[in-house]
Amino acid sequence: MQQVVLTHSGMYRTKKTILTCLAVLVCLPSVSAYDFVVAKDGSGDFTTVQDAISAVPDFRKNKTTIFIKSGVYKEKLVLAASKQKVSFLGEDLAKTILTYDDYASKKNRFGEEKGTTGSSSFFIFGDDFTAENITFENSAGPVGQAVAVRIDGDRVAFKNCRFLGFQDTLYPHGEDSRQYYKNCYIEGSVDFIFGWSTAVFDNCTIFCKNKGYVTAPSTAENTRFGLVFLRCNITGDAPENSFYLARPWRPYGKSVFIECTLGKHIKPEGWHNWGSSEKEKTAYFAEFKSTGDGAHTGKRVTWSKQLTPDEAGEFTAVNILGDWIEQPDLFLTEE
Repeated sequence: MQQVVLTHSGMYRTKKTILTCLAVLVCLPSVSAYDFVVAKDGSGDFTTVQDAISAVPDFRKNKTTIFIKSGVYKEKLVLAASKQKVSFLGEDLAKTILTYDDYASKKNRFGEEKGTTGSSSFFIFGDDFTAENITFENSAGPVGQAVAVRIDGDRVAFKNCRFLGFQDTLYPHGEDSRQYYKNCYIEGSVDFIFGWSTAVFDNCTIFCKNKGYVTAPSTAENTRFGLVFLRCNITGDAPENSFYLARPWRPYGKSVFIECTLGKHIKPEGWHNWGSSEKEKTAYFAEFKSTGDGAHTGKRVTWSKQLTPDEAGEFTAVNILGDWIEQPDLFLTEE
């Protein structure tokens, strides 16, 4: 039998090799931490996001985590109501892109216009959905209504995500839906955040393009809160005095901006009545401690509201949405 002699230098090289391998393993994402991996190059469980969604057991009681590797996934996606507690995690915010290019006036196979809802790139009906580090896009361009994401599920949360489009980019649709957006980027032109849902945008960047309206809420009469922006940066490349903060799509629309920075593209009057003096009596449009070149609070329309500190104190994420947003495992990644 051949005798193996291990020198001191050999021992050093062996230890060094082991340590290097361990370091690489630590740095790599733990694939076993995810239930499914989506990768366009075939290195995961699925090559399409929709196939991963379809593989989630209906009405599963535990969270299903789906890791999506970098790539442009051109798919029209549907998360059905039976697909609950699904979490998406993108490998890279700028490189993990879920996109489609439908728009309202585009014809379906029967020659009918798809409409605003039909234009959506991603429909979210399932409750308790979360997404992190992903770009959601409608790539149709400035061709009228073209929705990137429409949300009906309850307790839906996004962290460090981007929503790209022009008119009607983000559609918080469900009347009983509660949504939380943390450190997200949302861009668009006309009414690019609109709908019935109760939604909180926490430390988000809202990027205004061309000219138009930041929000178009259609809040129901008996819904206490509508679209609420907390410490957001309302910026963009739109011309000076070219954007309203909101106009009421429905009579009781509610939009509130708390301690937000407003760019010079925000009109001094701030708010629009959608051509209806009756909506001025029912819509709830308010601000508190706006700053920036667009914070002309003394020139706002008379039917809008500047909140007192006590009134503004009610507009916290937990008070608006509930304590589900404080669950330690709400998101897959830590701060």
